[in-house]
Amino acid sequence: MSSNKKPDNPIPSAGKLQHELKKKKPFESLAQEAWLNLVRTHSQLQIRGERMLGEYGLTGCQYNILRILRGEGHPLPILEIASRTISPVPGITGLIDRLEKAGWVCRERSTTDRRVIYVGITDPALELLSRIDEPINDLHEEIMQPLSQGDRRELIRLLEQLRCHASESQE
Repeated sequence: MSSNKKPDNPIPSAGKLQHELKKKKPFESLAQEAWLNLVRTHSQLQIRGERMLGEYGLTGCQYNILRILRGEGHPLPILEIASRTISPVPGITGLIDRLEKAGWVCRERSTTDRRVIYVGITDPALELLSRIDEPINDLHEEIMQPLSQGDRRELIRLLEQLRCHASESQE
């Protein structure tokens, strides 16, 4: 008599990450396993994004700055741009230098405070972003495909909760 029973999970007592890392002993805690899952997932997703953006001659940080400038619609001070980036950018001035050299941004010194430098996006950068919009949206959809809309909302909620706690812990 044949059974309709599904095959056993190939990793019955170990999580997938433990198996992927070929870790012989279990993680020391659920918190450690969750943290390492988050870090490994971030790394894999970042590699995919950087690879795609590299096809357009951009890094993730450069793309982030150009999107900030496009979204604002007018030049911003460098420190304001830095405060809006997804990830901290320690060398924001060097990053702006490279974007300017590529012709994607221009700098303007403030007429009221000579210490403040504004950065604006150029037409070639706007054109580049318009070419990237669809492929980046397709990548996001492809990566999130296994998650339902409800799962995506829950993931957002959980990540926001972690981020809020992490920023409160720094104060």
